[in-house]
Amino acid sequence: MNNRDLVCLFLFVVLTIGCRHEHKHPVDFYYWKADVHIGETERNYFDSLACERLFIRLFDIDLQEGNPVPVAKIKRFDATIFPAEYVPVVFITNRTFADMTDDKIAELAEHTLKLIRDIATVNRFPEIREIKIDCDWTTRTRNAYFRFLEILKERSAKKISCTLRLHQIKDKKQTGVPPVDKGYLMCYATSDPTGDDSANSILDISLLKAYTRTINDYPLTFDVALPLYSWGIVTNHLGQKKLVNGLSADDMQLPFFRRTGEYTFEVEQDCFLHGLYINKGFTVKLEEITPSLLTEAKQYLHRTIDHNYRIVYFHLSEGFLKRFTIQELK
Repeated sequence: MNNRDLVCLFLFVVLTIGCRHEHKHPVDFYYWKADVHIGETERNYFDSLACERLFIRLFDIDLQEGNPVPVAKIKRFDATIFPAEYVPVVFITNRTFADMTDDKIAELAEHTLKLIRDIATVNRFPEIREIKIDCDWTTRTRNAYFRFLEILKERSAKKISCTLRLHQIKDKKQTGVPPVDKGYLMCYATSDPTGDDSANSILDISLLKAYTRTINDYPLTFDVALPLYSWGIVTNHLGQKKLVNGLSADDMQLPFFRRTGEYTFEVEQDCFLHGLYINKGFTVKLEEITPSLLTEAKQYLHRTIDHNYRIVYFHLSEGFLKRFTIQELK
């Protein structure tokens, strides 16, 4: 090979590597409230980001007196509010699938599909093309959950997708790969918020990297879900902890709170915090997704994942959206 050939080969390799990650990642949103309220802010972000799909949670399924039942059903709303594709999402607790017989699995799939159709009809959904299931399955519940997904696919004749937790990606040999058309990698809830870890339990970049070292070996097409939400972890005098959703640094002001660390505060006066009554001496650990943290996660995933993917933000709510500019979410 002469020098000219070597130069051409070098340029080809450089251009190939450079082009590999030039693609953009279209943006969609989750909507996770039972009482639907889509205001001007939500409309503006959805339209400005040229979103094509809204992943809307319709209901949860959990065990009550040993039987799986729908809970927290979405209230009636007008699905024509966005000229977009609506993807119904159903959250199912892992314990729902423990020790479930084949007959019960088929029955659950049928009832789930019927309720989705009923809600979609009442709320004037456009044509449903995809149904998404959210379940943090384990090795114990894997077989029942996977069979549920198969039956849902057979009886709906729709595209079936599901969430993928980071541990399910990392430990795919133990947890298995779900029999779906597509996955959605949840790049949040990386650790237990009630634990003693000082890291951000919503999104810890070091944990994200550790769990995705072999991400490109995962044998299922997937998009990426990223968080916009925040919360505070309130600890009382007995060490008991409670999550308060939607907190931000703006809520932690004097004279009621004294900063004790970069993300920690002590309660200086008895007060209400987003409806929760807290006492002097309680502590609050604030965990939120900042624009810089979101950018760091997006850049890492962009460098690491070797296929085109969309980003789905959790979730479409004014309180979270206003912390980011349109440009920061692109």
